[in-house]
Amino acid sequence: MAFPPSKSKILPLPSAFNIIVICFFFVSSSLAELRHFQQPLKPDGSLSFLVIGDWGRTGLYNQSHVALQMGITGEELDIDFVVSTGDNFYEDGLAGLDDPAFYESFVDIYTAPSLQKQWYSVLGNHDYRGDVEAQLSPILTQKDSRWLCLRSFIVNADIVDFFFVDTTPFVHEYFVNPGEHSYDWTGISPRETYLANLLKDLDSAMGSSTAKWKFVVGHHTIFSAGQHGITEELLKQLLPILQEHNADAYINGHDHCLQHISSSDSKIQFLTSGGGSKAWRGDIAKWNPEELKLYYDGQGFMSVQITDTKAFFAFYGIFGNVLHQLSISKESHSSA
Repeated sequence: MAFPPSKSKILPLPSAFNIIVICFFFVSSSLAELRHFQQPLKPDGSLSFLVIGDWGRTGLYNQSHVALQMGITGEELDIDFVVSTGDNFYEDGLAGLDDPAFYESFVDIYTAPSLQKQWYSVLGNHDYRGDVEAQLSPILTQKDSRWLCLRSFIVNADIVDFFFVDTTPFVHEYFVNPGEHSYDWTGISPRETYLANLLKDLDSAMGSSTAKWKFVVGHHTIFSAGQHGITEELLKQLLPILQEHNADAYINGHDHCLQHISSSDSKIQFLTSGGGSKAWRGDIAKWNPEELKLYYDGQGFMSVQITDTKAFFAFYGIFGNVLHQLSISKESHSSA
């Protein structure tokens, strides 16, 4: 049974002051300093949002159909924001600040009233093939106030903290065997220092978090039965931090599917929402069926609804059909 949505008034888009603050946060550094943003809860103390990944294809490969259903579901759940798990613009990110793809793949696609909320976005490997600084620029936020994309950052929402992690620089292959692709590594050099600082900052931030729920969002998979499979670098470097600090879920894209893995070695739920446009039909590896709760090799998205005591996840196909649901419960603070 679906977790009942909570109704409230639509929150206003960021004010001019907030945009100025966001501009300040976009100032880049070679260090991975984590910036904090505040996300208010609904009046009843709940929160709801959608998750979409691997989407930016000018409406093609069913991107427009997914966007339509996102708008319908977003209105039904009265969502507070949208999370993008990266690969925001195909095939090679944005060419610059004036690249029409920003409008053709984002502004002009996600037009539903319910989607006119803050979008919290991370970079994917395809985004790193373009002008990374363009995607991170506050100028895009001026063009569309929904847009907020940083390398790594934290969103605090009282009952839940979201830790957004820049996963692309972890993948060694992009540096030693890029093939015909060119990656924009501006802002992360030296790589070893960047990653060391990111992991240190994440460890500290998660360790000091007092939120009831802890969600980590990145582009690359940790566990996956899809084409990309396990990302060994994240398995070795990122997962131990998530486990140490009792993360409830790791949410990612990268594999073009919808997926839920519940590992027998961890309480963390591994959730893939990478079905924003082009999908990989039939591309699935063998996986323990007791752990692989969902693998859908088509387009779609995910919704999340959170209260102090419950987190409810649902995966949707392009016709709005519910493919899979997951519910996690915790004791309330008052009963502890």
